[in-house]
Amino acid sequence: MFNFSKLEIPIIQAPMAGGINNPKLASEVTNAGGVGSFGFAYSAPQKISEDLVATRALTKGPINANFFVFSAVDLPAQAIQAQAIDALRNLPIAGDCSVSIPQAPFYPDVEEQLHPVWEHCPEIVTFHFGIPPLRVIEKAHSLGIAVGVTATSAEEAIAIETAGADFIVAQGIEAGGHRGIFNPSAADEKLTAIHLTKKLVKCCSIPIVCAGAIMDGTDIANALNAGAVAAQLGTAFLSCDESGASPAHKNYLLNQHGRGSVFTKGFSGRLARGIENEFIRLMEDRVTLPFPIQNTMTASLRQLAGKTNNGEYQSLWAGQDYSRARNLSAKDLMLTLKNEFLVAMG
Repeated sequence: MFNFSKLEIPIIQAPMAGGINNPKLASEVTNAGGVGSFGFAYSAPQKISEDLVATRALTKGPINANFFVFSAVDLPAQAIQAQAIDALRNLPIAGDCSVSIPQAPFYPDVEEQLHPVWEHCPEIVTFHFGIPPLRVIEKAHSLGIAVGVTATSAEEAIAIETAGADFIVAQGIEAGGHRGIFNPSAADEKLTAIHLTKKLVKCCSIPIVCAGAIMDGTDIANALNAGAVAAQLGTAFLSCDESGASPAHKNYLLNQHGRGSVFTKGFSGRLARGIENEFIRLMEDRVTLPFPIQNTMTASLRQLAGKTNNGEYQSLWAGQDYSRARNLSAKDLMLTLKNEFLVAMG
């Protein structure tokens, strides 16, 4: 089991896919006393291996490799496919993009993605959207790798503990990025991070990491006072110098506070929280295909928006309190968070 008490500051920099996490950001967080992470949800094994090797060359501290647990998915009826394609092709940006239905398989094989993890042995491996197969947990443990899984409810948390995981990431409704609920069709309790943490501490015996609306040292202290062993921060690191977030993404985080963050299925087919923009507004109530088919379909739109620095058509994932993001280096942010945390804890 990973010993969170040995961290100089109880922070996990949240895994964020799409190039936001990188060796420089992860190593700076780890060298400052926290845990640096990678969101390897869509990454090929070679890229995963390269990132882990590069990060290990920059730090001897703990690294977290995160993966999605994809569920089997089928294409819906042709009429539904046509509506989803039309919704995207009618967007103002779509004229310069090719929007089409992807071919199966629609998502990577997580067990193939894990091969470089078994080779390079980061200290932690975590999973989002569900519990990995028992053999994966057992393999991690045989190599001394701790396993964490995201939960949005007590029911999910109990299942995670029963499966043999080492800790639970309690994702509050305020958190940015993809909602980690196991079954996206099920009712969502929509608990705040602190409320969920308090609930999970009572029903589970393994450590709880609190995630959602944690932007400063006082928030971290509140998480620990609620019973968490550490706090997971994602949005707070998005505007760091080392972050791989696009220039538009950082600009909206720091300067577009009036927009707020909202949930949308438009980009990926699964609910995810990001800064409201034109894409989200135009896709409201439009037909989307199941995750991650929709994510593949919108890739060309997002890539074009990135190349042209058009924030209105990028997935600007961010938590509820993104207006409190700070433009600092990762090292300076970690030092600031540490000082604020120590003051808050008295």
